[in-house]
Amino acid sequence: MDFEELTTVLEPAPFKDFVETQYIRGVTDRALTYIEAGFPIHFRGVSGTGKTTLALHVAGKIGRPVVMLHGNEESTGSDLVGGAYGYRFKKVVDRFVAKVFKMEEDMVRRWVDSRLTIACKHGFTLLYDEFTRSRPEANNVLLSVLGEKVLDFPGGQGSSEQYLKVNPDFTAIFTSNPEEYAGVYRSQDALRDRMITMDLDHFDLETEVAITQAKAGLPKDECERIASVVRGLRESGQCEFAPTVRASVMIAKTLRVQNRSPKKSDALFVQICRDILASETSRVGSKTNQERVKKTVAGLIDTYC
Repeated sequence: MDFEELTTVLEPAPFKDFVETQYIRGVTDRALTYIEAGFPIHFRGVSGTGKTTLALHVAGKIGRPVVMLHGNEESTGSDLVGGAYGYRFKKVVDRFVAKVFKMEEDMVRRWVDSRLTIACKHGFTLLYDEFTRSRPEANNVLLSVLGEKVLDFPGGQGSSEQYLKVNPDFTAIFTSNPEEYAGVYRSQDALRDRMITMDLDHFDLETEVAITQAKAGLPKDECERIASVVRGLRESGQCEFAPTVRASVMIAKTLRVQNRSPKKSDALFVQICRDILASETSRVGSKTNQERVKKTVAGLIDTYC
């Protein structure tokens, strides 16, 4: 590989604070089973359900170098495959015969492989994060890659090579938010049909507590109290958006900085919970929902803390 290819490749490595509970192991093992059977996998879920982290974890278990793509409304097929960028000049000077000067110059368009091509060529793992944020037509090139295991170069490479046989070690992992999210496009049925979608929900209590403790470093019993408040609000139906484990981590990290514990008698803790959970679950300027959330949070703190 040349330098440009090397700079786009990630070496898989374990996360030092990755939490692997029974729930996480179950999802990981199923995903690896589908991959072993030859199918790309797709983690779909709301924000905060750990899709990207889990995708990187699975990629690390596969053990092959990783190439990441991020969904973007401005992306085109060329952004995935590559294209001709700039020119390559070649100059030959012939002085073989004395007093005879011969010079040849040649200029050709310079083709640069993009990340999908690099992954297909070398058998790397492609992690396409939030792939439905790219326009559906930009992802059309994936149809033949996932189906016929052939990469079709749009317009060629300025050479006779129009197709690339996908390396048998190539694997693809996709993530996406549900279609009702802002900025998300509906994926083509033909593309969705070529992958196995695993819908991720919010974590169970054990996993949420473990993640909060790993990220914030508070004692387990304190993380349980915080997670119970967040989960209680999520299950109450009193907010526009369900709070995720990120809210638990934010509250716990803030308490650690202040060297405080989650106690209902601590006015600052109560205010921290109200600020963070109102922010997590309300649209900007939605005062009515914010007040409803703060009232619900106060009751949950009284119950669990």
